[in-house]
Amino acid sequence: MSENDPRTNPYESTPPQNPYAHNAAQPTMNPADEKMWATLIHVGGILFAFIPALIGYLVLRERGPFIRAHSATALNFQITLAIVYLVGSALTALLIGFIIVPVAWVLSLILSILAALAANRGQGYAYPLTIKFFS
Repeated sequence: MSENDPRTNPYESTPPQNPYAHNAAQPTMNPADEKMWATLIHVGGILFAFIPALIGYLVLRERGPFIRAHSATALNFQITLAIVYLVGSALTALLIGFIIVPVAWVLSLILSILAALAANRGQGYAYPLTIKFFS
């Protein structure tokens, strides 16, 4: 064995890696996991408003194009819905808010279920009348 052989000379091995360096190439998810997480993000919006969509967008958006599209779509819808709830609540003084808020809640329930079903089938979904904040 020679002096330059990496098996005998530990100083000739690969350079040390920085454990704190940002890894640009994150591992991608398999399609089944992407569908599962996208479905959970849409269903989570029914119970927890924008929190599941925000967490999904921040944590999972680099794991694949399918999960990125669905988490961004869900987050856009939940932010738009929060604006509708805010405006509806402000308009309760004019009594129209008592109509806007329940209608928005029923529509959010129906549209979130439709989005979750589309995600579970592996299809894209676009919520109607949604302001596009993220893509």
